[in-house]
Amino acid sequence: MTTPHINAKKKDFSDFVLMPGDPIRSKYIAKNYLDNVIEVTNVRSMLGFTGYYKGRRISIMSHGIGIPSCLIYVQELITEYNVSKIVRIGTCGTVCNNIDLYDLIICLGASTDSNINKSQFQHNNFSAVANFDLVCNLVSSSKNLGIPVHIGNFFSTDLFYNNNYDIVQIMKRYNIIGLEMETAGLYSISAEFGIKSASICTVSDHIIKKSRITFQDRESSLDKMIKVALDSTLLDLN
Repeated sequence: MTTPHINAKKKDFSDFVLMPGDPIRSKYIAKNYLDNVIEVTNVRSMLGFTGYYKGRRISIMSHGIGIPSCLIYVQELITEYNVSKIVRIGTCGTVCNNIDLYDLIICLGASTDSNINKSQFQHNNFSAVANFDLVCNLVSSSKNLGIPVHIGNFFSTDLFYNNNYDIVQIMKRYNIIGLEMETAGLYSISAEFGIKSASICTVSDHIIKKSRITFQDRESSLDKMIKVALDSTLLDLN
């Protein structure tokens, strides 16, 4: 079984998939954290791997940048490969003074400037929220590892480069703690198809302080987040 964007066989994926945006990060996780790992898909260099983490079969699959790209891969994983749990492990920006570069943020809900959710929801607003069980597992994993996390709401934008300073002030006013480009779509399609999903991100950009991590660190220096996400899969009982 293959799809237009995934050339894996029918049972190549685990039911639980961790999804970074960057295919290089997928390869990094597979190489450094999984045992008996195999590459299961590589269409358009969007890499996917399946292996074992502490005895738990896990898949890693990149989803690209933005809601449209993310939804392509998530829908194909759900409908063609029977994936039922997804944790996005990405990077995000922040506008909060009490949050620093490399801090971890777990997303409870995601607002968005994209029209995709609204168009799918008969032009009404859709509340894009995480699965409670997966969020609890991520929180428990972070506590077990002694790695602090922030928990709150995201804003998923279609524009990486946006000079609208007013929206930054609005995000601060409404206590939006993470700014990225995919989670609102992930939570919406998860609700539509009845699967569990959550999103945990490492802060890579501070919009107010005008600071950011390097592109090399985006690919390979997000180990705290990776460990929290991987260990959370071991707490999954359903």
